[in-house]
Amino acid sequence: MGRPFKQWLSSPRVYSCAACRAHCCDHEEIMSKNFTGRHGRAFLFHNVVNVSLGPREERILVTGLHTVADIHCISCNTVLGWKYEHAFEPAQKYKEGKFIVEKAKIMKENDW
Repeated sequence: MGRPFKQWLSSPRVYSCAACRAHCCDHEEIMSKNFTGRHGRAFLFHNVVNVSLGPREERILVTGLHTVADIHCISCNTVLGWKYEHAFEPAQKYKEGKFIVEKAKIMKENDW
């Protein structure tokens, strides 16, 4: 299989996978901090790095039915959250193509 290519973020405020410390999110990419994941608080991001997508599935979430795919850290395969592939409710369409990352699965890099 080979070693996965990892992207390192140069931003001063970076979030990393809590399990292996691979960079995954830039603080500047946060759209909202007012989300809930499987393990508590979660953030909605425009973009994330160093993740792979799991299979698509339909889930009934707090805001209705969505098609989502879990996102896994490419280094350690920890599930960090999910990607919104499709929203069935018109008011939820803004989430399509965005990522939920659970706060319990990430850590702040460099103590900012």
